[in-house]
Amino acid sequence: MEETTRSHAARLAIRNFRIAADALLLIGRFKMEGRSGQVLQDSLKTLSPEIYGTMNDPKSIELKGLEYVMDRLPRGIEECCRFVMTSEEDLGDTPFVMLQPLKRRRTSYRINEKEMCFVITRGFSEIYDILTHLTFLYIEAKNIHSKMRDQEGNLTTEWKEFDKFMETEDELDSEHLNRAIWNLSIILGRTFHETKDTYEYFDRSKKEMNASNGLFKIIHSLGTGMGYIVDNQADVEIQFTPDLSHVILHQMYGKRWAAGITDKLLKLNLENRPLHIISSNLHSVVNLLYGYAAVGTGTDKKFTQDLYTFVQELRNRSDEIREYARNHGFYEVPDKSGAHIDCQIIDTANLNFEGLHPDLRINVEVVQDEKPVVLVMDYAFGTQAFELIDSLLQPMMIEGEEKNLNLRSISVMGKAGTLRGKKGDIMIPTAHVLEGSAHNYILDNDLTEEDFDGYKDVFVGPMITVLGTSLQNRDVLETFKTTSWKAVGLEMEGGHYHRAINAAMIREHISKDVKVRYAYYASDNPLKSGQTLASGSLGIEGIKPTYMITKRILEKIL
Repeated sequence: MEETTRSHAARLAIRNFRIAADALLLIGRFKMEGRSGQVLQDSLKTLSPEIYGTMNDPKSIELKGLEYVMDRLPRGIEECCRFVMTSEEDLGDTPFVMLQPLKRRRTSYRINEKEMCFVITRGFSEIYDILTHLTFLYIEAKNIHSKMRDQEGNLTTEWKEFDKFMETEDELDSEHLNRAIWNLSIILGRTFHETKDTYEYFDRSKKEMNASNGLFKIIHSLGTGMGYIVDNQADVEIQFTPDLSHVILHQMYGKRWAAGITDKLLKLNLENRPLHIISSNLHSVVNLLYGYAAVGTGTDKKFTQDLYTFVQELRNRSDEIREYARNHGFYEVPDKSGAHIDCQIIDTANLNFEGLHPDLRINVEVVQDEKPVVLVMDYAFGTQAFELIDSLLQPMMIEGEEKNLNLRSISVMGKAGTLRGKKGDIMIPTAHVLEGSAHNYILDNDLTEEDFDGYKDVFVGPMITVLGTSLQNRDVLETFKTTSWKAVGLEMEGGHYHRAINAAMIREHISKDVKVRYAYYASDNPLKSGQTLASGSLGIEGIKPTYMITKRILEKIL
């Protein structure tokens, strides 16, 4: 009963967060200490997302969650207290500095020392993502500020020492750096080694990618920034420009993106050919179709390994592979719409079938007869998946007449969280359940468990389409796993792709015979400590499931 009550409270918190975020977009602005900001804070605290770890513990600062958040927000975010979200701002010829986070395709501009502007091109999911991270930072900033002063209101000894270390951070030798980290660990309520690990993580990000200001600066800015807000009765303000909701609701970016794709198909005279859409990464399809011929021959012993060993040889050879591919029907379609979704078009009429890896089983006669076209699109982000596919499946206008795409299949592969296994496992969905809504979609999946015979662990069942990676709660996920839902995993886009495909079938923009394929590989397990998204990327473990799914999709298509 207690678990059910906690799960219900968490589900209510997710709904409240989404409703508040949607309402704030229409209202236009809010302050973190105002009523609306308090709803976001309370909802996030009640939800207590797994990825934010000890956020609700006043005795400590959550470091792994901080790493995750800062990788997905622009450098210097900790110094700002005013944030503007806009639909489209061409600020390239201004003095404003354009910033892109390390692990999100997101454009931001630093307006001044206190203001940051986010260009929202990926729909509601991007807004939820940013608001969740900003709310987390605000909660942690208040926690840091509470540790700056003692009960009499004086700066603590540790914070005074921290101020001194900040003045000479770039000049610290190894001994003094370790002292500084030790001092900071006391402030943060973490162990020395936990603090040092996070310090080194941000230091690499700072020096190698210029994507962070370093742990010392982040913590100091969050603490002193909150001190300024408290002392001056100021607040953190978030504003949405008036046209943002219009652009999102009218799918302006999706329409522009889709127009770029159809224009390219028309330019290449491919609009009448059978079309197969694959939503995936932008390397596995091109590597499987062109890699073997591009880097070696079947007589070279180095390249006669099994497929999954072979693809590991392709690292750092993408330029070589793409140069070969461009001469054999491969066309890159970089995004010009602002949607941040690049594409590739592959004209199979120009494939070198003798140059395919022996393990890739293609029906050459059928391909040569039908000459299908493969459109590979990069991963969408949450609700953006609906906008892009809904726009792409609209009829084309050719000489004043509407013409439907000759679509034969849509395949979706990507990373997801598993509820039943471990990193690297494969999940085959039988349905998509949209968290926080009443929308559920049964799936006639053309991929089955038998397609992956011989793989270590394959799970089949419903997948949960969640609002965001940072809005996941252990009790809610346990409920989806252990009750009659019997969910096997969670992701952010599948249900939204599904909605768009169903809508296109109902409107007769595509045939009801279009094959639909979904498969995911597990990048994390949010129910297992040390296997959440905050624990790091999948790494080499992801190679085999990625290429096994890609191989099966291509063999179904070709």
